Amino acid sequence: MKFIDRAEIEIEAGKGGDGIVAFRREKYVPAGGPSGGNGGKGGSIYLVAVENLQTLLDFRYEHRFQAENGSRGGPNNRTGANGKDLNIEVPVGTIVYDAETDEILGDLVKPGQSLLIAAGGKGGLGNQHFLSNRNRAPEYALPGLPGETKFLRLELKLLAEVGIIGLPNAGKSTLISALSAARPKIADYPFTTLVPNLGVVRKPTGDGTVFADIPGLIEGASQGAGLGHDFLRHVERTRILLHLIDATSDDAIADYKTIQQELQAYGQGLSERPQVLALNKIDAVDRETKDLDALAEQLNHLSHSPVFLISGVTGVGLQPLLQQVWSILDQMNAVEVEEIPV
Repeated sequence: MKFIDRAEIEIEAGKGGDGIVAFRREKYVPAGGPSGGNGGKGGSIYLVAVENLQTLLDFRYEHRFQAENGSRGGPNNRTGANGKDLNIEVPVGTIVYDAETDEILGDLVKPGQSLLIAAGGKGGLGNQHFLSNRNRAPEYALPGLPGETKFLRLELKLLAEVGIIGLPNAGKSTLISALSAARPKIADYPFTTLVPNLGVVRKPTGDGTVFADIPGLIEGASQGAGLGHDFLRHVERTRILLHLIDATSDDAIADYKTIQQELQAYGQGLSERPQVLALNKIDAVDRETKDLDALAEQLNHLSHSPVFLISGVTGVGLQPLLQQVWSILDQMNAVEVEEIPV
């Protein structure tokens, strides 16, 4: 499925129904009064977060939405029917902006969460509403009010606890396929991954943790080089960064520094996010000509983070790596529980 993480839509809530002018015309009631009913309320528009959507692709083909109008009032003081509300489904993780003011209107981060985005117009008052001692036979009614109209920008930021980052061809797709049931496209050339991939990795307790394979970042990604800026926004929601470094690279230290510089330049606190480093593809390294332990020690000195030697292809080193991830997540969860006021 093609990945679309931005979309612009126009929405229009329903117009309220008009009130009407009517008078009672009943037998044996010689002085029938006003009986024009009020119009019904226009339908409102809600955005609803659902788990079965992963992209904003649908909005590429349908970008204008309108709720149902309210019905006009009826005689005998009958109120018109309200227009049906319109629920628009969006993926979990969608941020809603007013496209004209750039104001954030909502952030839908939980399945089932809904956001009233445009209120329907009120129904107009019928002439029975204006009956008074001074005016026993009002001959006017009010029209329904228009519903709210808005232009929205939707942005999808993936919800994942662990974001897998690294330069192109570091083996991120291979790793996520080894850890989870995700089956991203994998090949032996850079930029195989053009869209983020999500995979659920099971903890020993049976709970699932969502990992996101973020497409390869390059130097200048934070300024928009390549597709880096588009994909860096998905890292914002992650709690831990799993930084993969290609052990076969001619300069793994420079590779590490490149990614750190891009995280720092992008901001949003990404450079302060807990990181776990892994030297990947150790199965393809000649250990007699390359001292991976010394390389890991250098990276540890630079990052002050544990460095693991792994192979996404053979599975070597994956369990210790995951144990470190679970340990960090458990510590973060424990701190959050302590901070909750009693």
